[in-house]
Amino acid sequence: MAERREMKVELIRHTLRPEETIALGAKLCYSKAVIGDLKDRIEERDQATFIERLLDMGHESVFEHASFTFGVEGVSRVLLAQLTRHRLASFSVQSQRYVSYEKGFGYIIPPAIRAMGPEEEAEYHRQMEQMQRWYNEWQEKLGKRGEGSNEDARFVLPNACETRILMTMNVRELRHFFSLRMCNRAQWEIREMATRMHRLCMETAPALFADAGPACLRGKCPEGEKSCGKAREIRAERDRMLRALRESAAADQT
Repeated sequence: MAERREMKVELIRHTLRPEETIALGAKLCYSKAVIGDLKDRIEERDQATFIERLLDMGHESVFEHASFTFGVEGVSRVLLAQLTRHRLASFSVQSQRYVSYEKGFGYIIPPAIRAMGPEEEAEYHRQMEQMQRWYNEWQEKLGKRGEGSNEDARFVLPNACETRILMTMNVRELRHFFSLRMCNRAQWEIREMATRMHRLCMETAPALFADAGPACLRGKCPEGEKSCGKAREIRAERDRMLRALRESAAADQT
């Protein structure tokens, strides 16, 4: 039986002390010191101010030395098609060939359809159930040969079908990803995923991601006439987030 799924985003792994790793790469470029000495100096102080200076200078290549790996569940194949356009990333995706959906596939329902009311939402569920029946029928006709029948039966599955992803990006690519996908003009599902990823990154390495997000956080909106017109509200919301993080950090130290 097909079942509705909800998004889940988890930070699985990240480079140990990512700010220090990035600072080490930057300082190495301009210092005669050996790496061991540079490493010791970096570990003795907070690198937040130095990271901010690197961002202001546009010295972005060193941000590729740190990476973050996320586990994502409850997202659609629509999202996957958008996500894999970000080529400077690594993806592992649940296979519709090796994984059978004979007992039911998970699916995503768009908020706009849910907002139309219970009758329309029920119709959407019925359509998913119909696709489940078609999938099972094709598995039967194809001889239920495991991957041999799954690979062709899956052609009737919808874009709404849930997938699960393990994804790794370096910090430079993550910042680029956030600039595009946290914008209000991005599609709702990938925008929600990007927002959750950014929140997890902020909890881990705020110096690297404090200004990451839609371009209007850092200057003029690049969308021109297609701008959402909410740059002021977006900046105010980011200020509230940073204030809350500072207050939380201060409370932890007391």
